[in-house]
Amino acid sequence: MDFRIFTEPQQGASYDDLLNIARAAEDAGFDAFFRSDHYLKMGDVSGEPGPTDAWITLAGLARDTSTIRLGTLVTAATFRLPGPLAITVAQVDQMSGGRVELGLGSGWFADEHSAYGIPFPPLGERFDRYTEQLEIITGLWRTLPGERFNFAGKHYQLTDSPALPKPVQQPTPPVIIGGKGASRTPALAAEFANEFNVPFSTVDEAAAQFERVASACGKIGRDPAEIRRSAALVVAIGKDDAELSRRAAAIGQPVERLREVGLAGTPAEAVERLGIWQERTGITRIYLQVLDLADLDHVELIATEVMPQVG
Repeated sequence: MDFRIFTEPQQGASYDDLLNIARAAEDAGFDAFFRSDHYLKMGDVSGEPGPTDAWITLAGLARDTSTIRLGTLVTAATFRLPGPLAITVAQVDQMSGGRVELGLGSGWFADEHSAYGIPFPPLGERFDRYTEQLEIITGLWRTLPGERFNFAGKHYQLTDSPALPKPVQQPTPPVIIGGKGASRTPALAAEFANEFNVPFSTVDEAAAQFERVASACGKIGRDPAEIRRSAALVVAIGKDDAELSRRAAAIGQPVERLREVGLAGTPAEAVERLGIWQERTGITRIYLQVLDLADLDHVELIATEVMPQVG
């Protein structure tokens, strides 16, 4: 199983905070460092010093790290036009030597849009725009050198685009789609995704969603095994109950709730829980949502006591 660190910088983190934990994750042997793409804090936190832009952050990390993969879980389609986003991701892929992955979603957090003057269409239109963005971004990347890309959609039109720059990873960087939607989300995953991620769910909920994706693949003749299965879980691991309670309290989460829909307990308990996830859902990748970015000992504990025990 691949282990990835997943952060929520809108809750309060500077670039240096993110760099520290990204380097710690790289040194500890994690497969990737991911961050959310949000512009406004959630819940009862100050959010200070304020949001950092996801792709500016990843561009910096592309130069300030060496081996760890980098990506978003997930970029909101409402935030950026698809053509410029394709350019941005391709450039960061070049800057990192081919280590970038694009998680893309429809956008959902209305308050951050109103806080920063970002249009927030109704859900149906957001999904229509999201669908067109996936078609455009992957289409631009797949356009052969010397050829031109054209697209005539309801919301976006591209004419005679040279489709440059090209990402290092060919034909495209990995595209991650995720969520809990029962129909349109699995259908989009079947068409565009290299990976499908189920965030913050129970094992049963995740298993059902993966089956929806597999069914959607069958409808278009795609082998569902081509799409990697992954899950995102809030993590709190402690060597004993006292350390576990301290880590849960630091992120404002009840231990029992974390045990239900997260990954919480001693290292041995975490290993057992991950085994259940593997057996019942077929996941081969886990995103561990680390909310206390200053607790680098937590990252090291997972790397030394959990990762080596999970095949």
